[in-house]
Amino acid sequence: MCCFKRIVFISGTRADYGKLKPLIKKVEGRIDTHVFVCGMHLLKQFGETFKHILSDGCKNVFCAKDIGITGRMDVDLAHTIISLSNYLQRIKPDLLVIHGDRIDALAGAIAGMLNNVFVAHIEGGEVTGAVDESIRHAITKMAHFHLVSNYESKVRIQQLGESKDRIYVIGSPDIDAMFSALPDLEVVKKQYKIFYANYAILIYHPVTTEYCHIEEHVKTLLEALSASRQNYIAIRPNNDFGNDIIIRELEKNISPTFKVFSSFQFESFLTLLKNADFIIGNSSAGIREACVYGIPSIDVGTRQSGRYQSQYLKNAQHVQYSVQDIMRCIDNIGDYRVKSDYFGKGNSADLFWKFIRSPVDVSIQKQFVDSSETENAISAYINEVCF
Repeated sequence: MCCFKRIVFISGTRADYGKLKPLIKKVEGRIDTHVFVCGMHLLKQFGETFKHILSDGCKNVFCAKDIGITGRMDVDLAHTIISLSNYLQRIKPDLLVIHGDRIDALAGAIAGMLNNVFVAHIEGGEVTGAVDESIRHAITKMAHFHLVSNYESKVRIQQLGESKDRIYVIGSPDIDAMFSALPDLEVVKKQYKIFYANYAILIYHPVTTEYCHIEEHVKTLLEALSASRQNYIAIRPNNDFGNDIIIRELEKNISPTFKVFSSFQFESFLTLLKNADFIIGNSSAGIREACVYGIPSIDVGTRQSGRYQSQYLKNAQHVQYSVQDIMRCIDNIGDYRVKSDYFGKGNSADLFWKFIRSPVDVSIQKQFVDSSETENAISAYINEVCF
């Protein structure tokens, strides 16, 4: 039986920091809290977003600048595991908190598991496209606790053989920030030199399993956006394999109606999203955050395939790579201004704190939990063979 006294949060991207920040702020000053910063945060071409973490006043921040980031996901994973393992030997935490499906989270799950440190995984159990799907479920099998966004995800994690006693439905933590006081729109526009009265947001990431088609796909998308005659705020993709192709094509399209940014502070991004005409691309923000504000979303391609199939999400249209189909979705955005609380109600930090302070009576050695269907199938087989 134990309560957690020293926690390490691992953040490798601007996106996962937005999820982790409300949780970090909730526990800092109450228990010993540390933040291990790696991945995209440290790269100049993506805005060196580790500075956002420092400017937020987070304490005990370690920037893992010893990690050599090559752009090869397997190599970068190995480098991150080595750096994190050395860090864990020094800090000796009770719990690692990781988010999502990036290689930084995978490194956290591996290093934690092999160093006998409890691992809590946020937003597991979800279904999407691309390699993220495999990474996310692999993390689930290594993590000891699962802090999921909804009941649907809880059921999937149980289907993966995890004990229901280790699964906590807390919602998506970034929704806490979405309901907090955000910067004024005009202040954000002035800070980032955005002069559009109306605009849409573009975020388009590489689909690594479709690498050979990335250039063709992004060109089709940008052709449709150009033809739409809208103003666009484009944000550079993550650092997955193939991001250089997307960045190159984005830079070619810079114009008075198309501005490209490396990154935004999370709260500034939320202000822009809240006031956007719509969001387009293949970012999870178009599925998860956009629905909270009721902002129309146009999801292009397969990257989020599976995440948007819930009957509770009415703000999204889904389209493949056709200029005509994409433009038709843009014309129809007025029909998709529908809000949803499917991913949480904005109380994730409180539920996280409740989890942290609850006595934990589980072994660090996990066992696979068979479903009743599996147990019945095994019993039937044994009876057939042995009797």
